[in-house]
Amino acid sequence: MRERLARTLMWLTTFIGAWLFLQFGILQLTDQAEPEILALLVMMLMVVELFPLPIWRGSVTVSFPIVYVIYTVGGLPFTLAAFGTIAAAVNLLQRRPLRIALFHPALLIISFLCGYWITDALFPLLPYGGVSTVARGMEHFSLFMLPFYMMNNFIIALLQVIQPQSYGFQAWKRKLVQEINSFLISFSYLVLFVVVRIENRGVIDAFSYFFFFSPLVCFALLSSIIANLKKEKAKLKALFSISSELNKKIAFSDWLTFLKENLQKFIDAEAWILWKRDKEGWRLCFASGLDNQKIDLVDRLPEGLDNMRMLTVYHDTAKASGPAGECFKKEVRSLLYAPLIIEKELVGMFVFGRRRTKSFREEDMQAAATLANQLAVLIKTKWLFDEQKKRLILEERNRIARDIHDGVAQSLAGAIMNLETAQRKFNKLPGDSFRLIQESTEKLRRSLKEVRESIYALRPYPTERVGLKTAILSKIKTVQQETGLQFSLETRGLEFQLSPMVEKILFDISRESVQNAIKHAQCTRIEILLSYQKENVLLKIKDNGKGFSLFQAMVKARKDPHFGILHMNEAAEKIHASLQIDSKPGAGTEITLTVPRMGIEGRDKLDQSYVSR
Repeated sequence: MRERLARTLMWLTTFIGAWLFLQFGILQLTDQAEPEILALLVMMLMVVELFPLPIWRGSVTVSFPIVYVIYTVGGLPFTLAAFGTIAAAVNLLQRRPLRIALFHPALLIISFLCGYWITDALFPLLPYGGVSTVARGMEHFSLFMLPFYMMNNFIIALLQVIQPQSYGFQAWKRKLVQEINSFLISFSYLVLFVVVRIENRGVIDAFSYFFFFSPLVCFALLSSIIANLKKEKAKLKALFSISSELNKKIAFSDWLTFLKENLQKFIDAEAWILWKRDKEGWRLCFASGLDNQKIDLVDRLPEGLDNMRMLTVYHDTAKASGPAGECFKKEVRSLLYAPLIIEKELVGMFVFGRRRTKSFREEDMQAAATLANQLAVLIKTKWLFDEQKKRLILEERNRIARDIHDGVAQSLAGAIMNLETAQRKFNKLPGDSFRLIQESTEKLRRSLKEVRESIYALRPYPTERVGLKTAILSKIKTVQQETGLQFSLETRGLEFQLSPMVEKILFDISRESVQNAIKHAQCTRIEILLSYQKENVLLKIKDNGKGFSLFQAMVKARKDPHFGILHMNEAAEKIHASLQIDSKPGAGTEITLTVPRMGIEGRDKLDQSYVSR
């Protein structure tokens, strides 16, 4: 209902403005005495109207001084004809919808005539005595300006209140500030015009008007360009922020929540749908502004999405809306389809909707394409991460099965064979039977320990329960109580969230390094450093033990089926990290793991966490 009421108000304003344009403008045109001056002023008016100052869902110009001077030189009919024609032409050049292209000039005609009628009625009533010519001129254009600005802003404000689109306090504030700035600039320029015109002793020709209004035209041009550059800068900043945050959230499940909360900063839309496409088909990620009665349509593959590989705009959904058109509410009149394509593979579809027809412009399409490219990379990377996790889970299961087969199963088989042999020899050789029973008991104890370790490995990982730092501290306390060794744990830098896989491998390598130091190094102190840096996460384990030959250790590791140096290196490669082992006999051992960060955040902070020791 509010949308229909707003459209009715727009068309009523357009009809009244068009009738006034014809009645008081076109039908009353006469020959002009100074066509060169008027032609120059009309050209300047065209430039000022082409480069307005953008505000939220609108724009404001400083064209009133030029329009007022055209009125003083050419009269009311010529001013209405020129003002209305230029306003309509500018709106059509900017490819605005027809109702808006006609509404804006009609509103300007109504506002200008309102100022003219009020000035014509009140100006003769003002006192003449003791008033200078300059003051008299200021009174005239002041009476003209105030009704013009008030009527223009009143109808726009009424329309914005009626329309269902939200228009918050900050938007009203920005619009009011821009309108006040426009009024003050126009008022100041007209004051200067009145003073110069009255004080001028020579002939005022076209060159005089050109030099007088050139600064105003240049100001409008530069202001518009600067404002648009700021707007584009804000969009680029929003894109950088979204890209950076999404990069950080690749390995986590809350990236969709972040995208929903920040989408409006980058592209303005009243409704949207995001689908992901995988091996099983299309799947809805999130949506807004849909028709609740047809919400079931988004749960299955909309026909035609598979064949949509290019950026596509439907300017009027009443005529055509594409495969997802039925999902949106009837108020959504324009749709923009942005396919998510990477390496010629369609991985998703983002559809944006607006309530106005022909409301998506070239810059909106570019913004949608940029965001679609970012999301395509994110979704593909997310899919690769999930595939890697599945592969790691499968590898872990195979490792457990292999350990059970090579360890527990072999020990149990050996114990059973010893017990069977002891049973046969029990009557004749009781000593041998007792020895075999003891060996079997020891094998069963080792098997029980391995089974318990396997069960413990299947439980939720310590890093998943309490986090990386707390898990390492807990392990240090346990080992310290068992061995009496001295430990120190130092953390540097601002801690940030890591993926579960990265935390698991960091914890595994720290635990294995500590266990190796206890078993082989004969050390008395172990130092652990966890450093969060700009580009990396660094883990360093250092002991003061007897050290070893790295070459001999690598040869031995190839024959050792259990977790050792080679497995530590393989685990580091899974997260694209580098593992460095520095050791030599008699000089202790230092193991350094450097894990690169996925995001590019934190560049605006000084990094105090680099290691120099």
